[in-house]
Amino acid sequence: MAHAEAAAKFNENEAKVNWHDKALWFVRQKRDKQAHKVQGWEQLRDYASALKANVLSNLDSYLVQFEENAKKNGVIVHWAANAEEHNKIVHSILQKHNAKKIVKSKSMLTEECHLNPFLEANDIEVIDTDLGERIVQLAQEPPSHIVLPAIHKTKEEVDELFQEHLGTKPSGGNPEYLTREARKHLRSKFLQADAAITGVNFAVADTGGFVVCTNEGNADMGAHLAKVHIACMGMEKLIPQEKHLGIFLRLLARSATGQPITTYSSYFNKPEEGKEMHIIIVDNGRTEQLSREDFRRSLHCIRCGACMNTCPIYRRSGGHSYDATIPGPIGSILSPGKDLTKHSSLPFASTLCGSCSDVCPVKINIHEQLYKWRQIIVKEVPQPFVKKIVMKAAGSVLAKPKTYDFVGKSTRFMLKHTPKSLINSKINTWGHARDLPEVKGDNFEDWYKKRQKNE
Repeated sequence: MAHAEAAAKFNENEAKVNWHDKALWFVRQKRDKQAHKVQGWEQLRDYASALKANVLSNLDSYLVQFEENAKKNGVIVHWAANAEEHNKIVHSILQKHNAKKIVKSKSMLTEECHLNPFLEANDIEVIDTDLGERIVQLAQEPPSHIVLPAIHKTKEEVDELFQEHLGTKPSGGNPEYLTREARKHLRSKFLQADAAITGVNFAVADTGGFVVCTNEGNADMGAHLAKVHIACMGMEKLIPQEKHLGIFLRLLARSATGQPITTYSSYFNKPEEGKEMHIIIVDNGRTEQLSREDFRRSLHCIRCGACMNTCPIYRRSGGHSYDATIPGPIGSILSPGKDLTKHSSLPFASTLCGSCSDVCPVKINIHEQLYKWRQIIVKEVPQPFVKKIVMKAAGSVLAKPKTYDFVGKSTRFMLKHTPKSLINSKINTWGHARDLPEVKGDNFEDWYKKRQKNE
């Protein structure tokens, strides 16, 4: 299903769409308030972007340095070329320890690799311990947002879900009650876990350590209680030195949720005595994206979700309409690199307004990359016949000033005198949900000529 079709399905519930839109815009406004409180905010963005560019230009060296230092710390390092290898490595570690009960904190990489269904098919229980992730796991849905995975669920829907799966009492969507019950449910899972899996927000090349950022402390709870900790990281997550953490930690939480810093910014350096710590460094298409000159900057992404919170298309179409692990503007430039045909509609799910680029903490030129993907797609992916005819006609009109002037005058006349029932017919999909603006007077050129005469 193309993005437009999936978005139309999401838009069937107008009240929920409006709520989804306002909720995400509220987060965007919080981001702005926090950014304005920080002196040198734009300089921080410049530093972060430059550091990421440096890492990508010297990725081989930093990866080797990180591996050497991690091994010195007693960490077992693994390399995975793709999702299949990643999943097999995780499974082999769990088999070695006869681990059957796993707790997992938020990790978009494991979502990307479809780790949960793989382990479940091998009779291993996987419990997502981030509250939002647990909600969508119980609903048997993928996350719709990389930071707010259950943003598409109302509290009343969560109430019904908990009644069905956790045996809670009806509460009318009381957040405190639902959170308390979720904590009770997850606490027993933590205590029974044989192993813990986390993602990696930042991996530090000069120390071999890594940082996991959460607001609920679930990564710490899982990693400290279980005997085995498996950290799964995309190879682009590296930063050069420990001192650079201050730059990224100041940017991440403010951009993601509008808070000064995540409640827990946990630095894992080496395993506790008698325990094991594993790091799996995953490629899964990243080197291929790195080789694309026009799109390599997409690997700067620190997964804050700011581009989603500001995007007018995402806010009113929902994350699931993208049918990709990473939705929204950043996902629309990452996904076509993995499957151009499947995700060919995503770069067109944008107004190219540039708001995503404006809020990106690492200054990814998202809207420009979306435009570049469009140019590639129209050449390499077969386009609908009607679309080709319309675009060819539009190109012909726009290329000839006299034709453009004639069509413009004819269109304005028709819009003034044609009944709305005909204008907003089935052919005009734009008119299904909105009215065209009222035509007033002449075009700009005529107005300007009259103005010049009067002067």
